[in-house]
Amino acid sequence: MVAAAYLHDVGYAPGLAVTGFHPLDGGRWVRDQGRSGRLACLVAYHSCATFEAEIRGFLDVLISEFKPEESVTYDALVFCDMATGPDGRALSFDERVADIYARYGHGHEVSRARDSAYSCLAGCHKRTVSRLPGDVAEGV
Repeated sequence: MVAAAYLHDVGYAPGLAVTGFHPLDGGRWVRDQGRSGRLACLVAYHSCATFEAEIRGFLDVLISEFKPEESVTYDALVFCDMATGPDGRALSFDERVADIYARYGHGHEVSRARDSAYSCLAGCHKRTVSRLPGDVAEGV
């Protein structure tokens, strides 16, 4: 989970951005580094990436190259991504969603994907919060 959290946006790196869809580019890079298993899949699917993959026309490619995972680890990865801004600052789920719309605008592919993925993202977030100790969950 920690490695996936560190690497989840690696596909944005200029030298790695082949398709322009960073989860796929990042998952491929992780796989090409010899980490073809779970880590590559977590990077490729992070934050409900299937919704954006569908909008961008990469869903079949994503599914053919990487196995999706539904697990506590996946939920926690999505939670971390949706609780942290691009500058590393802690954000609430709602603040993070608002940040995405503010950066991309409502008509952009990323924002449209967030619209479609909202219940998936919120579900991962909610399940992770429910797994946290009460005193920790109160601060989220």
